[in-house]
Amino acid sequence: MAKNLTTKDVENVKPGTARKEIPDALLPGLYLVVQPSGAKSWAVRYRHGGKPRKLTLGPLAPTIDGAPEPESVLGGPLTLKGARIVGRRQLEIVATGRDPALAKTAARVEASDERNLYRNVAADFVNRHAKRKNRSWQETARLLGLRPDPDTDGELKPIKGGLADNKKWGARRVQEIARRDIRELIDGIEERGAPVAANRTLAAVRKMFNWAVERDILDASPVAGIQPPGAETSRDRVLSDDEIRWFWKGCEEIGAPFGPLFKLLLVTAQRRGEGRAMTTGQLDLGERLWTIPGKIAKNGQPHVVPLSPQAVAIIEATPRIKGTAGLIFTTNGETPVSGYSRAKANLDAAMLRIARKERKGATVPRWTIHDLRRTAASGMARLGQPVHVVEAALNHKSGTIKGVAAVYNRYSYADEKRTALEAWANFLDDLLADEPAKNVVKLRRQVSEK
Repeated sequence: MAKNLTTKDVENVKPGTARKEIPDALLPGLYLVVQPSGAKSWAVRYRHGGKPRKLTLGPLAPTIDGAPEPESVLGGPLTLKGARIVGRRQLEIVATGRDPALAKTAARVEASDERNLYRNVAADFVNRHAKRKNRSWQETARLLGLRPDPDTDGELKPIKGGLADNKKWGARRVQEIARRDIRELIDGIEERGAPVAANRTLAAVRKMFNWAVERDILDASPVAGIQPPGAETSRDRVLSDDEIRWFWKGCEEIGAPFGPLFKLLLVTAQRRGEGRAMTTGQLDLGERLWTIPGKIAKNGQPHVVPLSPQAVAIIEATPRIKGTAGLIFTTNGETPVSGYSRAKANLDAAMLRIARKERKGATVPRWTIHDLRRTAASGMARLGQPVHVVEAALNHKSGTIKGVAAVYNRYSYADEKRTALEAWANFLDDLLADEPAKNVVKLRRQVSEK
């Protein structure tokens, strides 16, 4: 039961093996917080917007005989008397409908050096380092919680909900981010079932903090010594013919915008980020061409994708939402689709239902959206298309043609890419038909005999 605390009570309370919070009956909501280390501080607990909140007022002021009472200010050392004064002020703010914790955070950020805030250091790192050193700098930016804003000529903006938008990271000075913060971030990603994403995020954060050390922004990196959650293994998942059929029917079941987008990714063998950013300005449906700008392509190189009649049909059948951006796959006309996790979960469930209707006890092993690209590449090779043509269709620049040959080989393989992608699309058509065409069976036999 709470009692009116005295100075003697505060001085005499001993630490335990767990954190203690001792309430003060004279000011309900005020607590003395005692850490296992023995450190003591003051906090108030209250409710705002229907949710419980906590605000740390400051550390317990040391007892010094004859010393004057320290000033009663939020964040400074506080005696019992000072804690009651500051705590009452904060609870009065709550009574007006405001949240004193948000006000404290805003004041701290305003008083800090804006250049040292995580979101600004991360953006500086991407602009000054990653763009020059890494052709996949946009992925690095995404992992750090940033993305280029097309409306401001590529200026980096925080992704909503990402690190740069997160209160624990974005609005904090990088000097305040500790090893524990890094570990909590990586553990959280791994625990939600994304160990590869955890590894990649750790690598991006490590590079950024190492760069900050080199630039004398930090004395030492908080990432030093932190190991990746687990070893990565190279993925080789390719959807089987049955899974392709179940996938296609599942896409039809979930509908637009994700159903058509996923179908198009399989037919064209392009990346998810490139597909979601497709606009009418990138398309020439008369010539059946899709030009992916260099600022969107992962390797930074513009890429012309010959569109098969099947790909054109998917694009033309996709419901359009008017907007200034001219986006094909969008829900509001102004931004590309988002919410892949939910869409993929819905597709997985649809595929499993379809599979079990066709075959009792059927399963669909885990797969990713990127596996569609690998499935298409494998399918083109399976149809006898040359490896260098498949790589050209994928916009790979570091494949079979290397060294001096790569420097002098500027041929775009436009006709060969069209042949390969149309052969793949025709194969899909036959596969999805009720009775596969005889020539497909023959082709499979020919390929397998090689």
